[in-house]
Amino acid sequence: MSRSPTDGVEPPVATQLADRIGSLRADHLPAPVRETCEQLLIDVIGLCIAARRTDYVAAALAAWPDAGPATAIAHARPLGAAGAAFVNGTAAHGEDFDDTFEGGPVHAGAVIVPAVLAAAEQESLGGAAVLLGMAVGAETICRLSLVVPKAVHKAGFHPTAVFGALGAAAGVGAALGLDRARLTHALGLAGSMAGGIIEYLADGSWTKRMYPGWAAQSGLRAALLARAGFKGPATVLEGTHGLFQAFAHSRDGNYAALTGDFGARWVIETLAFKPYPCGTMMQPYVDCARRLTSRGLAPGDIAEIICEVAEGTVHRLWEPLAAKQAPPNGYAAKFATPYGIAAALLHGNLGFDAFTDAAVADPAVRALAAKIRYEIDPANPYPNAYTGHVRVRRTDGGLLEERQNHLRGGAQAPLARLELEEKFANNACHGGWSDRQTAAVLALTHALWTQPRVDLRPLRG
Repeated sequence: MSRSPTDGVEPPVATQLADRIGSLRADHLPAPVRETCEQLLIDVIGLCIAARRTDYVAAALAAWPDAGPATAIAHARPLGAAGAAFVNGTAAHGEDFDDTFEGGPVHAGAVIVPAVLAAAEQESLGGAAVLLGMAVGAETICRLSLVVPKAVHKAGFHPTAVFGALGAAAGVGAALGLDRARLTHALGLAGSMAGGIIEYLADGSWTKRMYPGWAAQSGLRAALLARAGFKGPATVLEGTHGLFQAFAHSRDGNYAALTGDFGARWVIETLAFKPYPCGTMMQPYVDCARRLTSRGLAPGDIAEIICEVAEGTVHRLWEPLAAKQAPPNGYAAKFATPYGIAAALLHGNLGFDAFTDAAVADPAVRALAAKIRYEIDPANPYPNAYTGHVRVRRTDGGLLEERQNHLRGGAQAPLARLELEEKFANNACHGGWSDRQTAAVLALTHALWTQPRVDLRPLRG
């Protein structure tokens, strides 16, 4: 059901959402939801460890000098809750290797896990409260992205940054047990803390890396402010000057996608966990390129590559084409599909080492990427599904083609629990952690929901 402003008959959308959240209990969550929350926990912790020695995490730590009871994962110095939420959110998303909700797209884990863990340490919460908070927060950020699909990106904003603040407020609010009125206020406050332009695409600068961290600490602060009695607008979502008008340029959306069956059906069960550390929509193209390599295609055989793509992905992953064929640095390369295809064809895989400044300057990769262009497929199902297509015109005149109709790691081809734990172990190894430390973290994640008071000290470096 689509509706624009509240008509005075139904409660405001934020209040409806608060009602749904207030009816949920941790011990009534379905088993697949609990499993998804545990997968998010494992993935986020591993990503924080992998990024622990990066320059952007060092800068994030230095910018939050305040001490407190919370854990910056893989770092010895404890921080205040807001600082820990910011640092962990930034680290978890920094390599663009975190989960994705395909319908949005948004990244749930890098926002919600740091926000709820920081609240748990500050407020001495137990594992059941953390589980409920993670489930509610992740569900909220994902469902918010379904109200006006694609519009936030089209308007020039990052959906995770915009919706993440409200998702974190909902998750922390649920973990704290806020009542309907205070949870509504928390959502109203978080709407004024949302933001995040996508101008990082111009030069590969770092702002996108911090968006989940900023959203995490914003949602945490909004929930704590609301608990203390600070008030926010109940019409934060659908109002004349509300979130969707500001960031999607429209009040007319499918608000039932947010509130209609919240808690009865869980969209987070379809969350995708990435196999490669780069932009989500690029990943099926990398899979196609790797399959072509396995079929014997050599770089010297390639005259031209044409990829069919969704129109909605072009401005982020394909244009300006020359910059996507020769990105200015390793971070920009994570959002450059021609580069990713070329690197996969040359090296057979795509790992952390493909996204260094030195790697993207490789003349062989740049020469191959210069042969890659795109055509828009008007029938592409994005954002409901992420597809891949690589068609190669060989130097001998022959054609080779690969297609993929889904995102590997997503609902159609999910990573098995063993694969996710292997990804975690590889990320921990990349961050310099020992096998003993890695095993201790996995044991913690398995037992966290039953802890009477969450203890995250084993996650400190």
